Amino acid sequence: MDANENAPRVVVGVDGSPSSHAALRWAIRHAALLGGVVDAVGAWEPPSHFGWSAPVVDPTFDRELADRRFADQLDTVIGPDQPVPVRRAMVLGDPTDVLLEAAQGAEVLVVGSHGHGGFTRALLGSVSTRVAQHAACPVVIVRAQ
Repeated sequence: MDANENAPRVVVGVDGSPSSHAALRWAIRHAALLGGVVDAVGAWEPPSHFGWSAPVVDPTFDRELADRRFADQLDTVIGPDQPVPVRRAMVLGDPTDVLLEAAQGAEVLVVGSHGHGGFTRALLGSVSTRVAQHAACPVVIVRAQ
């Protein structure tokens, strides 16, 4: 059994924006105070999700690129001196749905105040607003510094 399995979980959404990087730093500090772990979660949506058409390409290309960018962001923000365990998950799906699912049973869900969203997101409302309205745990919304 993993020693971190019963530790308090702090879930944080990471999308590459400055506010999500600030949210990740906040989540790490909070998890350290709790003696917990951080679940860093990214959501991946292929361009076809928005109805964009493109030439036929390797369907794994976008996923591999998303995974690589996600890992690079986490490595940059966390750095070599990681004070708490950080588990990483890049999940296919709508960011709100992905974060709400990941936050089930968590101590807290942490998100940035402004992420990388397109016009579609502006019409639907921001991810931070939607998770704050629907999460089953407390939500902390962090602004970029």
